[in-house]
Amino acid sequence: MKVVFRTSDAPLPRLVARLVAQDALPSDLDGVAREGAAAARFAGKVGQVFEAFVGTDSGVRRLALAGTGRADAADRSANLEKAGAALTAKFLTSGEGSLAIDFSASGLSGAEAAAVLFGARLRAWRHDVYRTKLADEQKPSLVEIVAVNAPEGTAATWEIESALAEGIEFTRELVAEPANIIYPESFVERAKARLEGSGVEILVLGLKEMTDLGMGALLGVAQGSVREPKLLAMRWKGAEADKPTAFVGKGVTFDTGGISIKPAAGMEDMKWDMGGAGAVAGTMLALAKRRAKADVIGVCGLVENMPDGNAQRPGDVVTSMSGQTVEVINTDAEGRLVLCDALTWVQKEYGPKTIVDLATLTGAMIISLGHEYGGLFANDDDLAAKLDAAGKATGDKLWRFPLGPSYDKLIDSPIADMKNVGPRYGGSITAAQFLQRYIDKGVAWAHLDIAGMVWADKPGQTWDKGATGFGVRVLDRYVRDVLEA
Repeated sequence: MKVVFRTSDAPLPRLVARLVAQDALPSDLDGVAREGAAAARFAGKVGQVFEAFVGTDSGVRRLALAGTGRADAADRSANLEKAGAALTAKFLTSGEGSLAIDFSASGLSGAEAAAVLFGARLRAWRHDVYRTKLADEQKPSLVEIVAVNAPEGTAATWEIESALAEGIEFTRELVAEPANIIYPESFVERAKARLEGSGVEILVLGLKEMTDLGMGALLGVAQGSVREPKLLAMRWKGAEADKPTAFVGKGVTFDTGGISIKPAAGMEDMKWDMGGAGAVAGTMLALAKRRAKADVIGVCGLVENMPDGNAQRPGDVVTSMSGQTVEVINTDAEGRLVLCDALTWVQKEYGPKTIVDLATLTGAMIISLGHEYGGLFANDDDLAAKLDAAGKATGDKLWRFPLGPSYDKLIDSPIADMKNVGPRYGGSITAAQFLQRYIDKGVAWAHLDIAGMVWADKPGQTWDKGATGFGVRVLDRYVRDVLEA
């Protein structure tokens, strides 16, 4: 979907929308539409949409009213996104090809108008690549949104927000694709294609390079698959900095659990076990597209976890790149084995002062937080506070969990430096404790366990059922608020 800007004297599409604050119907609203809205109990609440047909000099026009909630609401920007998204959800398959949003009497600023357009675009994304038998009425028809009488500053803000939307859409694309299409090598190739010409520097390590570096933990996960593992590094250097900031993503493109195989029911969902890596790739695209004034390195550890005759066994001991040894108690606790070598590598190669890793790491996180928040762990209170603020500002909400020596001892091994799992209780915390052992002294680090957030079984406010793109917004906002401040 594209967004275009038109002057008020240009021809309008047949479908026109107006934004309505709660309990504040426009005074110039057509009488029939006003009565219809009242009869339908439309009150301008967030996400409400009312549709009417009104007569004009040029014929019948389709009119939509979208509720934006109270004008003084603390979460005004989020409400405006939801208003735009509600319009798209209503009319995406309506048969209309173009929707005009008339901002003339909205009272919105340029940034607020851009929020409406942002929500509308995000809700339009669908993954219909493999659907060959959709009925016409099920196919998306809406291809453009026209911003009419947009407030001053809307276009400039939209230039930035559309870059963020593109990054979120790329993440959704990667997460939604099946594992026979997206695997380590094809993930790399797709990222290269999308980042081509953007100014992002790309480095790729293959099996030989990672073997030479001693990445025994990551390679142990990959050894059961015919798909060669990859380490993808993407650097956007939009500003000079003493040290870059690193975003590191778990990229298990399919997770059977390995020899500790998962139950068959629901295993198809494990195509999205690379959601952390997808979020990192989408963030790097967004930063490059909006020319962010920051020095950021994005790293994706990409493997497939399969149970063939060469797969690692429960009880095996592997040596990570850091030199620390790990007793692999459960081969289904593979994400931390991938991340630990990726974390070691980025610290040795780039020396970042701050690292944020993202991973669909533990089912225990879904038990703890459901599908409402991502888990946040950190060794630095200031970093945790800034990520929490970024999550609240964008809707990619995070909830902080504890770290401490009392949990750390739960992953001590009798024969190696550590085990890759602890007891059943506190599973998300012991996973974070495992990762913390690979963070160098003096490096501010946060771990985001986003297992419950990258995929949705039902539509949300700004996404359809499926991939949500979670993680991109919180990282982008962190860059804006901290690195570009």
